[in-house]
Amino acid sequence: MTGTAGQQAKGRAGRLARLMPSGPSTAARTPFVLLVVLLLAGGLISLLLLNSALNEGSFKLSRLERETTELTDEQQALQHDVDSYSEPDALERRARQLGMVPGGSPAFLDPDGTVRGVPERATAEPSPTPTAPETSPAPETSPEPGGEDGADPSATPSPTASATAPPTGTASPAPGAPSTPTSPGR
Repeated sequence: MTGTAGQQAKGRAGRLARLMPSGPSTAARTPFVLLVVLLLAGGLISLLLLNSALNEGSFKLSRLERETTELTDEQQALQHDVDSYSEPDALERRARQLGMVPGGSPAFLDPDGTVRGVPERATAEPSPTPTAPETSPAPETSPEPGGEDGADPSATPSPTASATAPPTGTASPAPGAPSTPTSPGR
């Protein structure tokens, strides 16, 4: 029986040897190697492209941060200018340059038509002269020729003339007659 079992094993091995080639197969390995090389090359190229896109975004981000810093500095400088023009002394100085005078005590018109308070004409008081030099230079407020109203900038009205002249578009009361406000509710 051992003889027949040995022949059967040789017969099986022979059949298997016929099914499987005994030499190294280079034709079967070539597509696999090409696939691996292509996958590695594609991965490397995609990593390079991703790295380039990230660097471009980084440069754009740093440029935008620099612009933001510059714009923030400009906004702070403009806010400082607005604050300096909004100070009460600067507003009063500009109003006097425009020929405005402080209004006296106001008079009010009640809903029934009675006047509460004594209406008075605003008179120009002499402007106070500064005793000490100012710490900051006064902002330049001269209007440009042909500006909003087209008036000549050198023709500044005197405070006394603007105090006695009625505002444009209103009727002046007769001399000696009391002037009453005509706006309802104010």
